[in-house]
Amino acid sequence: MKKSTIWLLTIVMASTIMGLLFVQIMYMEDMVRMRNEQFSETVKRSLYAVSDALEQDETRYYLDQDLNEAERYQFELGDRLPSEITGTISDNTNNLGKKTAPKPEIGSGNFKLSEQYKHQQAILKGQYLYQKGLLNEVILSILNQASDRPIVERADSARVNIYLKRELEGNGLEVPYEFAVESPQQGIVYHTAGYEPDGDKRSVFSAVLFPKDPESKRNVLKVFFPTQSSYIYASIKFMIPSFVFTFILMFIFIYTIVVIFRQKKLSEIKNDFINNMTHEFKTPISTISLAGQMLNDETVLKSPTMMKHVSQVITDETKRLRFQVEKVLQMSLFDRGTATIRLKDVDAHAIIDNVVSTYRIKAEKFGGHITADFSAEDSIVNVDEMHFTNVIFNLLDNAIKYRREDVAPELSISTCNIGDEKLEIRISDNGIGMKKEDLKKIFEKFYRVHTGNRHDVKGFGLGLAYVSKMIELFKGTIKAESELNKGTTFIITLPLFK
Repeated sequence: MKKSTIWLLTIVMASTIMGLLFVQIMYMEDMVRMRNEQFSETVKRSLYAVSDALEQDETRYYLDQDLNEAERYQFELGDRLPSEITGTISDNTNNLGKKTAPKPEIGSGNFKLSEQYKHQQAILKGQYLYQKGLLNEVILSILNQASDRPIVERADSARVNIYLKRELEGNGLEVPYEFAVESPQQGIVYHTAGYEPDGDKRSVFSAVLFPKDPESKRNVLKVFFPTQSSYIYASIKFMIPSFVFTFILMFIFIYTIVVIFRQKKLSEIKNDFINNMTHEFKTPISTISLAGQMLNDETVLKSPTMMKHVSQVITDETKRLRFQVEKVLQMSLFDRGTATIRLKDVDAHAIIDNVVSTYRIKAEKFGGHITADFSAEDSIVNVDEMHFTNVIFNLLDNAIKYRREDVAPELSISTCNIGDEKLEIRISDNGIGMKKEDLKKIFEKFYRVHTGNRHDVKGFGLGLAYVSKMIELFKGTIKAESELNKGTTFIITLPLFK
């Protein structure tokens, strides 16, 4: 698949997932806003009902007072009238709400009763007018005197709490609340223990108690809901699974894209490796083939010198071929975890000195030299001798391989102790160096630093990957410092054997 196609699919899928996430967020915001509006409407309706109930209680209070007054008046009136008229008035008072009144009997003997009935009607008319006056007095008392009563008498905290709980539960809102009553003159008159006047203003709702009072005397009931936010979001928790699934889908998508690009990179590396391996094997095979053809020449067979030369060429190229094959096989074994290493205590100085002796000749061949500085007092490490030798061999080989054409190669290798527990080995050169982006990848398998127009640098890109793997198995660390066109330094740290 082309990289442009992968990028196109990535953009389309990313846009789709982001659009889906945006729609979900907008829907959740609308749900939260709607739930808040419903919550506010329910609370306001409940507070209005509480205020109305308190007004009815106050009207009932004044009516009870005036009814007591009316009963006392009726009792005093009964003392002044004859007993039979009082009984008649009492009976007729009970039947005051009926549409018809008892009619006097017609007859010559009932004249006295007729007069008595007229007198009773006059008394009832007077009582009616008195009751009407009492009702007017109740209304005037509510208008003129009610606002002067203390608010703790008109709306005590226990009654307000009962009404609040009844109205909120009746409207389906069973949430914790705290409330307070505020007066224009006194401020907060009373409040519950958990009421917070400085709390979230969005969770505080207020309603005027007794709205017919003068504006300067109006008391306000304020209710605070400490768990309003959690209540609102709990009602939309069904949205959580959709967000979880969306994020899982996004994670899988990102992971898939990363894997696709990684596989594409590995495919390109594999192709490069095959090409490099083909060229790497082609040279020794061609040389061996040519040497074999020379052996068929009778003149070569008759010359011991030529025979020795041809046999040496075949031996060298066979070793070179076997070394390359062995390197590939070793990396394969390490990747599968089936390679074996034989750790033992060795003197790092002795191994390094042997490798330096070999490479000193190669450096002098190009006009350069190698310097060694063994400053470490303790150089005994627990490593596999063969693989540790190969590590030093690979690093010095790279220093020669990536030399600069205009400067003789200058290599240096030094050791020192870090405290009493570690040995540090530094291998430096004055070669072509590397860019910072290459430093991050040089220990990756099959990765090779581009060398421009130079084609004499061959390999599979396995050398530094092998070095890194070995140092890791030796429980050490390796890092590189480099500057383009100035050289590279590899720093190896190994634990000392104790």
